[in-house]
Amino acid sequence: MNNIAPKLKNLIRQDIQSMHAYAVQDSAGLLKLDAMENPHRLPADLQAKLGQRLGALALNRYPDGRINDLRAALAAYAQMPEGFDIMLGNGSDELISLLAMACDVPGATILAPLPGFVMYGISAQLQGLKFVGVPLTPDFELDEAAMLAAMAEHQPAIVYIAYPNNPTANLWDDAVIDKIIAAAPGLVVIDEAYQPFASKSYINRIARHPHVLLMRTLSKFGLAGVRLGYLMGPKALIAEIDKVRPPYNISVLNYECALFALEHAEVFAAQAQDIRAQRAILLEALQALPGVKTWNSDANMILLRVPDAQKTFEGMRARKVLVKNVSKMHPLLAQCLRLTVGTADENRHMLAALKESL
Repeated sequence: MNNIAPKLKNLIRQDIQSMHAYAVQDSAGLLKLDAMENPHRLPADLQAKLGQRLGALALNRYPDGRINDLRAALAAYAQMPEGFDIMLGNGSDELISLLAMACDVPGATILAPLPGFVMYGISAQLQGLKFVGVPLTPDFELDEAAMLAAMAEHQPAIVYIAYPNNPTANLWDDAVIDKIIAAAPGLVVIDEAYQPFASKSYINRIARHPHVLLMRTLSKFGLAGVRLGYLMGPKALIAEIDKVRPPYNISVLNYECALFALEHAEVFAAQAQDIRAQRAILLEALQALPGVKTWNSDANMILLRVPDAQKTFEGMRARKVLVKNVSKMHPLLAQCLRLTVGTADENRHMLAALKESL
């Protein structure tokens, strides 16, 4: 803001000026294992078919009813219950922002466990809402008593439950989640961004509750560059939230890419299976390293604690491997790094760089 004219600076909200923007690490020339991306690209024959399909689109026209074909395809893919509807976002980030906008009533609060996905708090702040973070236990489990007490005190409009969580990669206890849902005075959003790699989903239980929404993304499915998230919930509830969505928030290129991918879902399922297999191999190797503590993962990332996170992070970067140093995100994450599970070859390089950097 230092280079903006003073009278223009006064137009920008003070809290915005004091915020830090979401930081994306420079990955040029590095093995990029910091953002939980699927490491596999489309096979060459599918690349050619998709290119032909995208090249034939009417890019001079706004998105049309074809978007409803994608909504139907996603509903079928996710096995969405009867009586539910689906809302699309430009990644789940946009859906989180739209939920904050839709629930921005006087005194509204958004609540989530910490450490967790930073966009829950950022979206609340951008919308001028109060955000309450409830610390997890030292083993990264939900603190049932603290969650219930915080909900009773703050009466949150939205409670976010990541299933599994980022950056800790674990699935929380279902019995505790059920108690949180039962006690919630507002909406509960189950965020299943990492569902392709998880051992469980909430999809078969969502119909029990009129105030629970299920959010997913195609980013971890294998389409991080396409930017497509989706939110499922009771039709009447989705209809109200959908009113704040921009009319053309999903481009024709985005929805056609997503439709194409769902038509070849078996390719992406095989990729997810490979990532789960590589995760098991990587976990075993990490657990054998002296001075390194790891936690089990239901996602395509692994959280580990090392003696000196900054030294190890910088050492790995110097060896051309980029991971995420999460040690400053929350006190519970002291000396922790988050590794994305890559291909077998990428994981070998990462392990070698890690061993040399400890």
